[in-house]
Parts: sequence; C-alpha cells; structure tokens
Amino acid sequence: MFRFRVTHTQGSARRGELTTPHGVVQTPAFMPVGTQGAVKGVTHRDLEGCGAEILLSNTYHLYLRPGDDLIARRGGLHAFIGWSKPILTDSGGYQVFSLRERRTIDEDGARFRSHLDGSAHLLTPEKAADIQAQLGSDIAMMLDECLAYPATEGEARASMERTLRWAQRGRDRFLAIRAGRAPEVRATNPGQAQFGIVQGGAFPALRRESARDTVAIGFDAYAIGGLSVGEPNQLMYDLVAESTPLLPADRPRYLMGTGTPIDLVESVARGIDMFDCVLPTRNARNGQLFTSEGKINIKNAKYAEDDRPLDPACGCYTCRHFSRAYLRHLFAAGEINASTLNTLHNLYFYLDTLRRIRESLTFGTFDSFRDELRVRLGNDA
Repeated sequence: MFRFRVTHTQGSARRGELTTPHGVVQTPAFMPVGTQGAVKGVTHRDLEGCGAEILLSNTYHLYLRPGDDLIARRGGLHAFIGWSKPILTDSGGYQVFSLRERRTIDEDGARFRSHLDGSAHLLTPEKAADIQAQLGSDIAMMLDECLAYPATEGEARASMERTLRWAQRGRDRFLAIRAGRAPEVRATNPGQAQFGIVQGGAFPALRRESARDTVAIGFDAYAIGGLSVGEPNQLMYDLVAESTPLLPADRPRYLMGTGTPIDLVESVARGIDMFDCVLPTRNARNGQLFTSEGKINIKNAKYAEDDRPLDPACGCYTCRHFSRAYLRHLFAAGEINASTLNTLHNLYFYLDTLRRIRESLTFGTFDSFRDELRVRLGNDA
C-alpha cells in the first residue's frame, strides 16, 4: 500500500510518484500545514482547488485536543476531518522541544506541560507511534530530538545518538502495532508507513553517521530534520547534500520544515522529494505574499489604488478576481477574507512552483528553470 517510484531524473533532482492508502502524490511535493486538522483560513475544497495532494497534521496538538482516542473512535483522522487524500503526521517532537520552559528531556522521552491547561505529559518514542497509529495518517514520523542552532559538536552528537536510540524504540513499537501485538492501540490505517529522521546538527560527519545508522534500522522512508532552525541557507543546502546520497534511492526523502521558494528548488536539486513549511500560510495572515517577481507586503500604502492583480502571472482564484487595492483594504480593515484570499494565493504559488519543478524534470529543463527562478526572485525568495 506504500510505494515510491522515480520516473524522471536530472542530476540529483528526481520526479516520482508516492502511492499511499489514500491516493497517489506526485513528487517533488509540498504539504500544506494543517496543524490541528485544518489549514488556517481555507477549506479542504480550497486546498484541492490549489492542487494539494497531501496535508500535514501534528501529533502534539491533536493528542492534546481533541485527543487521539476520540479521533480513533471517529474512524481516524481522515474521517474526522473529511479529507480523503493522504496525510502525514509530525511526531510532535518539534512542538514539545520548542516549549523550553515547560519540558525536560531524558532517555525515556520528553516530559512537558500542556500549553492548554498545564497538565503533565510524557511523550516517548512508543507513545508517538501509538498516537499516530490511532490517528491513522498515511505517513507517521518517529520521535526525534530537535536541537537548537547553534550547538556544539558534543551537544549535537549526544542529541543525534539519543535520536538514534529513540528511532529503534519507535520502530520496534510501530512494527508491533503493525503485527497486531499492541491490542490496546486502535490502529485506524493498516497501511500506515513510518519515516525515520536524520539529525546531527550543523556537522556534516554527524549527519552522515546519522543517515547511515537510521537507514540501518529499516524505516519505510526517511526525512532530514533539524534544519531551517536559524542556520545560514548555504549551510542547510550543504547538509542536505551530505545526507541525501546516503538515503535509499528507491524511497522518498523528506526535508522537514523548509522553506522559501528558492529553498525548495535548491533542495530538489540535492535530491529532496517532499516538503512542508508554515511560511505560505503564516506569512499570508501577516500580509506578506509570494509572487513570481518576489514578495509583496500588501499592507503598504502604495497598493491603496493599485488595480493590478497581485501577480499577473498567477492563475489562483485571488489573482483572477481581486486587485491589490482590494486586498490591501481587506487587510487594513481586519476582514477575515484577507487571510483567506492571501492564504489561497500563497498556497497556490507554492504548489504551482512544485508543479512547474515536476514539469521541468519531465522535459529535462530543470536546470534552466532553477536558474530562471533564482534570477526572478533573487534574494527576495
């Protein structure tokens, strides 16, 4: 039920098809972030209209509210939120580790207090597997330790080695659930796959070691974590390039939490197949919009009488129907529609950029597309 095949290559860049129990995803793919089972400001119908084939939701938030037990009783996350296409669930590790003053880390896992009511919880590698099995996502992520940047090499090694120990525990639990040896877990998707995560901070040797040892555990596919946390862009690209050659060529490679449009195309060039990022949705709600000529801050007064579409080269609903002047008015007036129309545009821009990357790989023009995008967007990506 979980398969991946590469259909086209150009250098290290790949186009492929990822088959899951809830449908096929064309790769390279971008996953809109629906943290709590919904992408803020837009409906599932809107997401499908933008071309979304897979969503990302979050274990931490759904575990705390409404609870994975409740969602399992409702038939799993797909049935609960009314989304029939694939879903990937993050393990919740990033959210837990970002709590800082509310959590402690030890060999067992992450002990934290809920941001909702202060209640105490322990998230272990096994618990992360249990929750995601009950949610029934198509892709479940192992629990890893997210290291802040910058960190010393010693700190990065200790974190990476703990993540590897957690990886083995999480994989063992996942396989026990898959084999029916955990009857207390109400697994709602028997075809669920589990991804391992490569860590290692900003140190290439640690990244290589983590990649080799994580692959040796034997996950269904692999992700690269711990990047887009403040490090320079070129360092991120270099660390991705160190990691991808060590990941199986016949499995999808997922770069977690990245990034700008330029980050996407540069990471595809280094062998990445899957992405997620909050930038298009979060920035939309703040009035920052991505266009084919760079970013626009729609709140700026210069757009008050600008009758042009947001991006004349864009085919999204927002650009086909509304002017910059109107979008600025909605934002200035605090209208809910401002967030909706801005989010529709930004998501369409991201998803269309990935579509054009896939098309360029099909026709062998990826390198020229990459160069053109860098010229058009420059440093304003």
